[in-house]
Amino acid sequence: MTAVLDRIATKRSLLWALLFVVVALYAFPFLYLLLTSFKTPSDALAVPPTILPKTWSLQNFTQALDTPGVTAAFINSVTTAVLSTVISLVLAVPAAYAVSRFGTVSGRVFIVVALVTRMVPPVAIGVPLIGMMKTLHLTDTPLGTAIAHTTISLPLSIWLLVSFFEAVPAELEDAAKVDGCSRLGALIRVVLPVVSGGVSVTAIFAFLASWNEFLFALLLTAVKAQTVPILIANFQTQYGLQWGPMTAMATLYSIPVILLTLVLQRRIVAGLTLGAVKG
Repeated sequence: MTAVLDRIATKRSLLWALLFVVVALYAFPFLYLLLTSFKTPSDALAVPPTILPKTWSLQNFTQALDTPGVTAAFINSVTTAVLSTVISLVLAVPAAYAVSRFGTVSGRVFIVVALVTRMVPPVAIGVPLIGMMKTLHLTDTPLGTAIAHTTISLPLSIWLLVSFFEAVPAELEDAAKVDGCSRLGALIRVVLPVVSGGVSVTAIFAFLASWNEFLFALLLTAVKAQTVPILIANFQTQYGLQWGPMTAMATLYSIPVILLTLVLQRRIVAGLTLGAVKG
């Protein structure tokens, strides 16, 4: 009995060690970014590079925040990401609900087409989007950039929501209809509250897709709607990249999404486990 318990303890220890290594490898790039943001300019450019700063300094953060247009860029990033998330959910919820509830052939074809469009490289539709946004007078605006970002997040949003809606028993809607609800009323009052965790997960993925997007923001913005990823890319001089301010700004830009994930983590877990247990 003791030998069996020892083997179980050994396997558990090895599993935890493996998980620790995986997490460390995954988190190391961000940890290195964070530590670099506290280095002095000479430490940031040291060869060979060092992991820990020799001298801890806030000079990079001061220089980054003193850069013209920082506040406007953060406002543009938040506005664009929120608009893109709202547009994605408004379009994805009815589309996913129809596919999951009606089960038609055309609906299944539609969901496959949505997946195929997700595989198209964004650069392939960048030039057509520029022409469309110019025609609609939406270039260099948060709304135009948000619409472009929706082309990235919408297919994934539909796929996620279809799986969440399929986990909800149809009997719940039937009961709501007996009580006088229309199909739309049942969706709003019954189904959406049940899959609120799944909607939260979808919203976070849509928000992150817009928050981290670079190409469309580069093509469709100039000055008024410039987002933070574009601002970070502009930290360069004739002598090279300004690694210190660049890493400091990237660190600050990471804080909102980290806080958002921590605030919504319960809903994320609930959404990811929706439908895992039935009966």
